[in-house]
Amino acid sequence: MNKSITGLAAIIPWCLLLLQVPVASAALPVMLEGQEMPSLAPMLEKVTPAVVNIATEGRIELRQNPLFDDPFFRRFFNVPNQPIERKTQSLGSGVIVDAKRGLVLTNNHVIANAVQITVTLRDGRHPAAELVGTDPETDIALIKIPVDGLTKLETADSDQLRVGDFVVAIGNPFGLGQTVTSGIISALSRSGLGIEGYEDFIQTDASINPGNSGGALVNLRGELVGINTAIFSQSGGNIGIGFAIPINLALQVMEQLLDSGEVKRGFLGVVAQDLNPDLAEAFGLAGQQGAIVAEVMADSPASEAGLMPGDIVVSINGRPVSNANEVRNRIGLLPVGEKMQFDILRNGKQKTLTVVVSEGKTSDRAPSAVNKRLEGVTVGNIEQDSPVYGKVEGVIVVNVERGSIAWRNGLRRGDIITSVNRLQVKSLDDFLDAVNKKEEALLLRILRGNAAAFLVIK
Repeated sequence: MNKSITGLAAIIPWCLLLLQVPVASAALPVMLEGQEMPSLAPMLEKVTPAVVNIATEGRIELRQNPLFDDPFFRRFFNVPNQPIERKTQSLGSGVIVDAKRGLVLTNNHVIANAVQITVTLRDGRHPAAELVGTDPETDIALIKIPVDGLTKLETADSDQLRVGDFVVAIGNPFGLGQTVTSGIISALSRSGLGIEGYEDFIQTDASINPGNSGGALVNLRGELVGINTAIFSQSGGNIGIGFAIPINLALQVMEQLLDSGEVKRGFLGVVAQDLNPDLAEAFGLAGQQGAIVAEVMADSPASEAGLMPGDIVVSINGRPVSNANEVRNRIGLLPVGEKMQFDILRNGKQKTLTVVVSEGKTSDRAPSAVNKRLEGVTVGNIEQDSPVYGKVEGVIVVNVERGSIAWRNGLRRGDIITSVNRLQVKSLDDFLDAVNKKEEALLLRILRGNAAAFLVIK
C-alpha cells in the first residue's frame, strides 16, 4: 500500500488506524499565577468523534507456474481448478464530512483492493461501509456508512491557509492508538513530488508517521483543512515534512464521486513546457517563473479563448505558476464547466484570458472488451494533453473495473502499455491487433510513473 519515489529520500503515505481511546473529560483548568493555561483539549473533544477507524479486507490472486494452466498437469498434480488467492488486510482512517448521509472521506490507497470495508466509530459501533467512488489520481476515496447519530467535522476554506498557520494532525502512528500532534503549515501548493497524478499538497511539520494516512489535519478552531496522505522521509519515520490534500480539493472530488462515481478531468487543449534559461533569454524574460505554451489544439477551449503558442503563463486564477506541471495540475483539478483566468505575457505585454474547462475527449478510446482477459478494461491513444504525450509510445489504460481479471493481475488506470506479448505497441490499432491474435495469456510491458514492469494477464 505504500507509495514511494526512488532516490535519496522517499515519499511514503501510510495507512491510518484510529483506535478507540477515550478522550480525557473536561476537568478544572490548570492555573498558573491565576491564569488559565492554553490547551487544545476543548477543541479536540469536539473533533475526535468525527475521525474514524477503517479496516479493509481484500484478496489478491497469486501467480502460479504456467504449467498448471494445462488441464493435464492440473489433474496429474491434483491442483484445484480455481484461482489461488491471498488474503490482505489494511488499516487506515477517515473523516466524517456529512453526518446525515454518512459520508466519510479517506485516502484511495487506504481502501484500494478492498472487498470489505469496516468502519469503527468512537462509540464502538462497527458498521460495514459502502464504497461510493475513488479517484486514484488525487488519492481520494469516498465511502458511506448507513448509521445514525454521527458527528461530522466542519470544514474550512483551505484556499485561505497561510504559511505559518498552526495545524493539528490526528492519527494512529505505528499502531499506538489515537495520537494528536501539532505544528504549522510549512508550505502550500507543493507539486511535482511524484506521489499522485495531480498534486497540490499542504506541507506541514506536524508529525505524520507510518499509520497516519486518511487522517484529519485541522486548524485551531477544529475545522478540517486537509486529509493527511504522505511523508517525505529518508528512514520511514517523520522528519518534519508531511503532506495533506487540501480539503477544498477533496470536496470537489467528493461531489463528482457522488454525482457519477468517478471524476471527469478538466480539458483545455493546451500543452505547456518548463522555462529553462535559454528559453527565458530568447523570450526576453528576466527570470524563469512561469510556463511557456508549446501547443494549442485546434477547436479547443484554449484556442477559442485566444491562447497561442509562445504565450508565457505567469498565473492561473490569481495564483502564480512556476512550471508546466503546475499548469497541468490546475487544469486537471478543476471540475468541468469551471472558468479559469490565465494571466499571460505575449510579446512582453501582459494579457488576461478566460478559458472554460471542458471534459476530455474520449473518441479515440477502445471498446472495453477485446479479449476475455481484458474484459472491463478500456484503453485509448495517449492524448496531447497527457504529460507523457510525445515522450513514450503506447496506449493508456483509461479504466479498469475492480475485480476484473486484469485488475486482479495488477493492471491499473493510468498505466501505459508499450508492448503486448513482446510485440511493440505504438497505437490503439497495434494494441487491438496484438491482443486479438490468440486467446492466450497476455504479457504486457507497462510504464507506471517513472518505473517499467511486466504484467501477465491470465
